[in-house]
Amino acid sequence: MPLSDNTRGALLMMASMAAFTFNDAFMKSLAGTVPLFQLLFLRGVMTSAMTGGWALKQGAYRVQLPAKDWGLVALRVIAEVGAAYFFLTALFVSPLANVTAILQSLPLTVTLAASILFGEAIGWRRMSAIFVGFLGVLLIIRPGPDGFDINSIYVLIAVAFITMRDLATRRLSPEVPSMLVTSLSAVGVMVFFGLGALGQEWVSLDSRAWAVTALAALMVMGGYMFSVMVMRVGEISFIAPFRYTSLVWALLLGWLVFGDWPDPVTLLGAAIVVGSGMFMLYREGQIARRKKRQNQPVRGS
Repeated sequence: MPLSDNTRGALLMMASMAAFTFNDAFMKSLAGTVPLFQLLFLRGVMTSAMTGGWALKQGAYRVQLPAKDWGLVALRVIAEVGAAYFFLTALFVSPLANVTAILQSLPLTVTLAASILFGEAIGWRRMSAIFVGFLGVLLIIRPGPDGFDINSIYVLIAVAFITMRDLATRRLSPEVPSMLVTSLSAVGVMVFFGLGALGQEWVSLDSRAWAVTALAALMVMGGYMFSVMVMRVGEISFIAPFRYTSLVWALLLGWLVFGDWPDPVTLLGAAIVVGSGMFMLYREGQIARRKKRQNQPVRGS
């Protein structure tokens, strides 16, 4: 029996989240053996080659972009670099599931930022979901009398950068090829961390480290590819909640590979964040369907 568009979209979304989470696990496994800047540069070289070849095959480089879109692409590259640095700095010393759980607040931060910066209307239900979701984040990071743990701050900064990246992506013109943006982002990360690595002492990678770096690059490429494909099938309101499967992968990989399992309070916070995000996505789907019905022409008119 052929798969429906919604089922195909859900599978692609789950594949994308699995690929990104496996990349995180591969990168974390190299913590302490390869300097961060060198590791990101080497992964960037591999990712840039793969995404560049794909973009070239699609003819993405032949598209003429207006100045506005070039500015947004540049902003997106800066955000990608900032997110990579702060997220991986925290990931190298923090449990995989914990940092992934905080990342699940992204739908909340993107919606709130879009409302503040672009004037997009959000009702009291979604605003309440955002507030409850942020309470869940506080349960995960649990600031004590001595203040936030520095790694929790780094993850929150990474969330801010990813929010900026997603908002810049939303403002791009529809004719901008997704693979052009992906390729330029990969090149930007490669160049920035390559320059940064020049001031550090490089280490020789053994065969295992090379293999893990290559697998991480392959997973990032797969995540990009599936995330592009998922936007072209099915209903976003149905597909979007499946992004939370990344937390399931993070829990499993954190337990099996690194021996980490979050405590009950962290799990409760993660459940609150995920629940808030799913409710907000459900409300957005309801509003989108209502607008679609209102815009449909009256039969016989």
